[in-house]
Amino acid sequence: MNAELPKKLYYSISEVAEQTGVKPHVLRYWEAEFPTLRPKKNRAGNRSYRQKDIDEIEAIKRLLWVEGYKIDGARRLLSDRRMHRKMVGEVRPEADPQQKLLEKLRAGLQGILEFLDREEQEEGGRKR
Repeated sequence: MNAELPKKLYYSISEVAEQTGVKPHVLRYWEAEFPTLRPKKNRAGNRSYRQKDIDEIEAIKRLLWVEGYKIDGARRLLSDRRMHRKMVGEVRPEADPQQKLLEKLRAGLQGILEFLDREEQEEGGRKR
Protein backbone atom coordinates (compact mmCIF):
# COMPACT_ATOMS: atom_id res chain seq x y z
CA MET A 1 0.00 0.00 0.00
CA ASN A 2 0.96 3.60 -0.61
CA ALA A 3 3.71 2.44 -2.95
CA GLU A 4 5.34 5.21 -4.95
CA LEU A 5 4.25 5.11 -8.58
CA PRO A 6 6.71 5.84 -11.37
CA LYS A 7 6.02 9.19 -13.05
CA LYS A 8 3.87 8.73 -16.13
CA LEU A 9 0.78 10.28 -17.70
CA TYR A 10 -1.74 7.49 -17.03
CA TYR A 11 -2.04 4.78 -14.37
CA SER A 12 -4.16 1.63 -14.35
CA ILE A 13 -6.79 0.98 -11.70
CA SER A 14 -4.58 -1.70 -10.12
CA GLU A 15 -1.65 0.73 -9.84
CA VAL A 16 -3.88 3.38 -8.28
CA ALA A 17 -5.43 0.83 -5.91
CA GLU A 18 -1.99 -0.26 -4.77
CA GLN A 19 -0.73 3.28 -4.29
CA THR A 20 -3.80 4.63 -2.47
CA GLY A 21 -4.77 1.53 -0.52
CA VAL A 22 -8.29 1.69 -1.96
CA LYS A 23 -9.61 -1.50 -3.59
CA PRO A 24 -10.59 -1.32 -7.28
CA HIS A 25 -14.28 -2.02 -6.60
CA VAL A 26 -14.33 0.93 -4.15
CA LEU A 27 -12.69 3.18 -6.75
CA ARG A 28 -15.37 2.22 -9.28
CA TYR A 29 -18.08 2.91 -6.69
CA TRP A 30 -16.59 6.31 -5.87
CA GLU A 31 -16.73 7.20 -9.58
CA ALA A 32 -20.51 6.78 -9.41
CA GLU A 33 -20.78 8.83 -6.21
CA PHE A 34 -18.33 11.67 -6.85
CA PRO A 35 -18.77 13.61 -10.11
CA THR A 36 -15.28 15.09 -9.70
CA LEU A 37 -13.72 11.63 -10.07
CA ARG A 38 -13.87 10.76 -13.75
CA PRO A 39 -10.88 8.82 -15.07
CA LYS A 40 -10.64 8.43 -18.82
CA LYS A 41 -11.50 5.09 -20.35
CA ASN A 42 -9.84 3.56 -23.38
CA ARG A 43 -11.68 1.72 -26.18
CA ALA A 44 -11.68 -1.48 -24.16
CA GLY A 45 -13.26 0.37 -21.21
CA ASN A 46 -10.17 0.20 -19.00
CA ARG A 47 -9.78 3.17 -16.70
CA SER A 48 -6.77 5.45 -17.09
CA TYR A 49 -6.10 7.62 -14.06
CA ARG A 50 -4.10 10.85 -14.17
CA GLN A 51 -2.35 12.41 -11.19
CA LYS A 52 -5.30 14.76 -10.66
CA ASP A 53 -7.57 11.71 -10.32
CA ILE A 54 -5.21 10.19 -7.77
CA ASP A 55 -5.19 13.47 -5.83
CA GLU A 56 -9.00 13.44 -5.87
CA ILE A 57 -9.03 9.84 -4.60
CA GLU A 58 -6.69 10.80 -1.75
CA ALA A 59 -8.99 13.70 -0.83
CA ILE A 60 -12.08 11.46 -0.88
CA LYS A 61 -10.27 8.80 1.14
CA ARG A 62 -9.20 11.35 3.75
CA LEU A 63 -12.72 12.77 4.07
CA LEU A 64 -14.42 9.37 4.33
CA TRP A 65 -11.91 7.25 6.21
CA VAL A 66 -10.03 9.76 8.36
CA GLU A 67 -12.38 12.67 8.97
CA GLY A 68 -15.51 10.48 9.16
CA TYR A 69 -17.71 12.20 6.58
CA LYS A 70 -20.57 10.32 4.92
CA ILE A 71 -20.62 10.15 1.12
CA ASP A 72 -23.10 13.04 0.75
CA GLY A 73 -21.14 15.28 3.10
CA ALA A 74 -17.83 14.52 1.41
CA ARG A 75 -19.35 15.11 -2.04
CA ARG A 76 -20.81 18.45 -0.89
CA LEU A 77 -17.55 19.51 0.76
CA LEU A 78 -15.47 18.71 -2.31
CA SER A 79 -17.96 20.53 -4.54
CA ASP A 80 -17.98 23.57 -2.23
CA ARG A 81 -14.17 23.67 -2.12
CA ARG A 82 -13.94 23.41 -5.91
CA MET A 83 -16.54 26.17 -6.36
CA HIS A 84 -14.70 28.40 -3.88
CA ARG A 85 -11.40 27.89 -5.74
CA LYS A 86 -13.09 28.84 -9.01
CA MET A 87 -14.64 31.96 -7.50
CA VAL A 88 -11.43 33.27 -5.93
CA GLY A 89 -9.23 32.15 -8.79
CA GLU A 90 -7.09 29.92 -6.63
CA VAL A 91 -4.29 28.14 -8.46
CA ARG A 92 -3.13 24.58 -7.95
CA PRO A 93 -1.45 23.93 -4.60
CA GLU A 94 1.97 23.32 -6.14
CA ALA A 95 1.93 26.79 -7.77
CA ASP A 96 2.45 29.51 -5.14
CA PRO A 97 0.13 32.47 -5.91
CA GLN A 98 2.67 34.95 -4.51
CA GLN A 99 5.37 33.48 -6.73
CA LYS A 100 3.15 33.85 -9.80
CA LEU A 101 2.47 37.48 -8.89
CA LEU A 102 6.18 38.15 -8.46
CA GLU A 103 6.89 36.56 -11.85
CA LYS A 104 4.27 38.79 -13.50
CA LEU A 105 5.68 41.87 -11.80
CA ARG A 106 9.22 40.93 -12.83
CA ALA A 107 8.12 40.45 -16.45
CA GLY A 108 6.34 43.81 -16.42
CA LEU A 109 9.35 45.61 -14.98
CA GLN A 110 11.62 43.91 -17.48
CA GLY A 111 9.38 45.19 -20.28
CA ILE A 112 9.59 48.73 -18.89
CA LEU A 113 13.39 48.54 -18.69
CA GLU A 114 13.61 47.32 -22.28
CA PHE A 115 11.33 50.15 -23.41
CA LEU A 116 13.41 52.74 -21.56
CA ASP A 117 16.63 51.30 -23.04
CA ARG A 118 15.18 51.60 -26.55
CA GLU A 119 14.09 55.19 -25.88
CA GLU A 120 17.53 56.06 -24.55
CA GLN A 121 19.22 54.51 -27.59
CA GLU A 122 16.92 56.39 -29.96
CA GLU A 123 17.53 59.71 -28.19
CA GLY A 124 21.28 59.07 -28.21
CA GLY A 125 21.16 58.50 -31.97
CA ARG A 126 19.21 61.75 -32.54
CA LYS A 127 21.65 63.93 -30.54
CA ARG A 128 24.71 62.87 -32.51
